[in-house]
Amino acid sequence: MFTGIDEVDWASLRHAHGSAEDVPGWLRALASADTAERATALDGMYSALHQGCVYDSTLACVPFLLSLVAREEVPDRGGIVELLVGIGAEGTDGDARAREAVCAGAEVFVRLVGDPDPAVRRATAPALVHFLPAPARVLDLLRQRLRAERDERVLLALPEALALFVRRHPAHADAAVDLLAELSAPPYAPGLRLAALGQLALVAPARLPADLVPTAVRLLRERSAHRARVCAPRAADSLVGRIWRLRPSDEEGARLLRTLHTALGDRVGDRTALLGGQLTGPDPVDRCHGVWMAAALLRGWRGDHGGTVRLLGAQLGAEQDWLPDAAVGVLAELFALAAPAADDLYALVCARPDLWTHRVERGSCTLGGPLKALARSGDPRAVPALAHLLAGPAAPVDLGFEVAHLGAAAAPLAPALRHRLGRIPPASPDTARLAAPLLAAVGAIGDEDAVPEVLRLLPGAPGASGARGDEVAGRVIATLEALGATARAVPALRALLGTRHAAVAAGALWSAQRDASVVLPVLLRELTEGEPASRGVAADQLGRLGPAARAALPALHRMARSRHARERVPAACAVWHIAADPEPVLPVFREAWAQDPRTRRAIARCLTAMGPAAAPLRHLAATELAAPRRHLAQAGGGAVWHIAEDEALLSACREVLATV
Repeated sequence: MFTGIDEVDWASLRHAHGSAEDVPGWLRALASADTAERATALDGMYSALHQGCVYDSTLACVPFLLSLVAREEVPDRGGIVELLVGIGAEGTDGDARAREAVCAGAEVFVRLVGDPDPAVRRATAPALVHFLPAPARVLDLLRQRLRAERDERVLLALPEALALFVRRHPAHADAAVDLLAELSAPPYAPGLRLAALGQLALVAPARLPADLVPTAVRLLRERSAHRARVCAPRAADSLVGRIWRLRPSDEEGARLLRTLHTALGDRVGDRTALLGGQLTGPDPVDRCHGVWMAAALLRGWRGDHGGTVRLLGAQLGAEQDWLPDAAVGVLAELFALAAPAADDLYALVCARPDLWTHRVERGSCTLGGPLKALARSGDPRAVPALAHLLAGPAAPVDLGFEVAHLGAAAAPLAPALRHRLGRIPPASPDTARLAAPLLAAVGAIGDEDAVPEVLRLLPGAPGASGARGDEVAGRVIATLEALGATARAVPALRALLGTRHAAVAAGALWSAQRDASVVLPVLLRELTEGEPASRGVAADQLGRLGPAARAALPALHRMARSRHARERVPAACAVWHIAADPEPVLPVFREAWAQDPRTRRAIARCLTAMGPAAAPLRHLAATELAAPRRHLAQAGGGAVWHIAEDEALLSACREVLATV
């Protein structure tokens, strides 16, 4: 296995972490009788040799890896075959040398296709497709394996290999597609048929049956019933049985349905119907998988999701704790879209006060998932439970952020929120952390009686103390503006004009006094000399000044030519509000809309304000409303927030169409 290994000058070769002198030790450890030693060696090789580029040490170790997989006495060869596939598969790194190195020993995979170890046979199927040069021979080997194989996990890998064959050898694809279509029909087992349907959907959707969704749901339930019978002994009163009941899993089943959902893509109606079958099935494990797949659909795609959300709510009454936990986690991401499940959330909140809070080990107490999801949905029935927590000695630190979603409906909580806000010491290291949620809540409620408590946290205000207030000054100013109380903070706001909060302070001063001679020089300074975030805020505030900020137009025009869309857009918005000239503004909006989806909501708001002048860009809003994909789904938007952001964009686009 290791003939010639000591003749390689490993110390002169490199891998992802430096010198490759540790590679021969890993190679020898792969043949060790010790399980932990083998696992450590395989992890090391993945980390060092399989990192998106071809190292000279990667090429040097391929012959030894091929030699290892050829020896039946070597344990865990399936993992080594997978490593070889990762090293040599086309598209991994764009360097043909690794592929050529593995192809040179591809005959070993022909022998491994019938290996006694099922894990080796499973890993070998894609290796045949990737590295064996004769497509007809590859297809014949896969067909033979399908006829001879009895291990379910290996069988389920073969449709994946056939779909890979279709993509790699389109000239020979028809026979592979025919085989997939055959596998998707009786008399094959439900799991294999599901696997074949998923791969057909990926590579040959025209060959799918017309009744795809009912067929898939029926096959899922047949497979689950069989799995339950096979797994029944595991439910015995033993340690293994108790662990399995606590959190059963069926990752293979989850993969089958994930593949089908992925293949269906923007067919939201079909995916919704499929989820309906998953979430109403008798097997709680299937329903749990359906919950997580519903999360993927809701995060990524628009549509009428009311039925799916109601089915998520129906999981909250399940006996298994892990199923309601999963459903709550998804519902908490939906904010207002969770409203169809509000009755179920409210029932859970009433039945389980122990879930009102959640404490991470050694961490602060936070609001529990069911109550958080109910509050985020905007349901006022969350108020009594929130009031109970606020009256306690240790209310969750994040409670105020969730109260803010209730808006005016949370007015009964205002006295308790004011009381807690008034107890925050302005000089404490925790001032910003404790005050931010409460400020969000009193601002959303519109509690004008909270102004004194808010003012005491603003540096320079009467009664304020310490420098810690500077960390929360921006939130304090925003809250004062929301409460219409900026006039009471004028001295403190003036004191902030030389700080990092100058732009927001200047905007608040404009609200209070409408004196451009005071705020315009400050905003011009922040626009031209401030940090990127300050420049954007300054542009927004200059737009609020309107024609009084004409002196800022040259600087705003320069900013509207920035390389970064998130600087161009606020500058262009300000230009419109100041000069009411659409000519320099519309091209900026058109380009930024396509370049950076995160700017679309701000652009839509400005288009609405422009009215008929925005008519040339009306199609942007219309196209957005017709698009099935959420605008941040592929732009790195945070999963927890981008659903709400996307719904806000859709609302803004509807306003554009109604106004322009």
